[in-house]
Amino acid sequence: MKSTPNNHYQVRIDGHLGAQWADWFDGLAITLEDDGTTLLSGRVSDQAALHGLLKKIRDLGISLISVNQNQTQKELLHMNVFIAGSTGATGKKLASELLERGHRVVTVARSKNSLPEELRNHPNITVTEASLLDLSNAELRVLVEGCDAIVSTLGHNISFKGMYGHPRRLVADAARRLCEAAHANQPQSPVKFVLMNTTGNRNRDLDEKQAFAEKVVIGLLRVLLPPQADNEAAANYLRTQIGQNDDVIEWVAVRPDGLIDEDTVTEYTIHPSPIRSPITDPGQTSRINVGHFMAELIDNDALWQEWKGRMPVVYNKVQAK
Repeated sequence: MKSTPNNHYQVRIDGHLGAQWADWFDGLAITLEDDGTTLLSGRVSDQAALHGLLKKIRDLGISLISVNQNQTQKELLHMNVFIAGSTGATGKKLASELLERGHRVVTVARSKNSLPEELRNHPNITVTEASLLDLSNAELRVLVEGCDAIVSTLGHNISFKGMYGHPRRLVADAARRLCEAAHANQPQSPVKFVLMNTTGNRNRDLDEKQAFAEKVVIGLLRVLLPPQADNEAAANYLRTQIGQNDDVIEWVAVRPDGLIDEDTVTEYTIHPSPIRSPITDPGQTSRINVGHFMAELIDNDALWQEWKGRMPVVYNKVQAK
């Protein structure tokens, strides 16, 4: 269910570095790419050394784009992934990405026909026709049993009924119940839980600055629009109830900015906190890029170690500042 050991890595970072940094990065080859990124490549002695390398990048304030093992040596074993929200715009992109990588997808949908034909007829997807929160605890436990990862791309429809109808705590209640189901199964190794969240939700584990006007607007949204409070509650559950040292659940809350539709994966950047105001200067993140980053988190153990227990922000690169 995990990547086999391999000491050759390619680390892509935003911006160009000079050759004088070679010693700082333990002698890795530094390649300046035409797209404005830098590729660090070479052998890394072990996982501890890799984590130390990623820490250096973070401490220097450099944006990490990707971490990949040498594809000629990497032997990836297929995983079982449960998706909540697979019929949504982002969930469909994620499901397609995971199936393309050879993983098995387990999901719940009110109607199987709400999935695109190429998904619902795929041999590696299992669809239970039901409403997620209507399932019993025992039924949820069966659905996530044996899953290496659980992903929630749930969200509220942008309509009066979607925002003010029930369930108002769709995202938070689903996150809590799925985590409880995973705990009940007592898996032998931790389960990765990936939550799609929003840049409108501040990470309270960090000192993320907000202008006064932004605080006022988000405060009003929290009172007037139930989805804002729901998204905040879901992330707070992971932060405060699951925490950083849970034996069963390891988590990442992915925060895209303004979601847009695109047909192909493009370059995107990952940041620990927003680099622009989601209210007065919002950026853009394509749904397909969100799905790709989530799949990378599931596939890539080094990338997971970099971001677990955190709330990374995703921007399409053209929008990043």
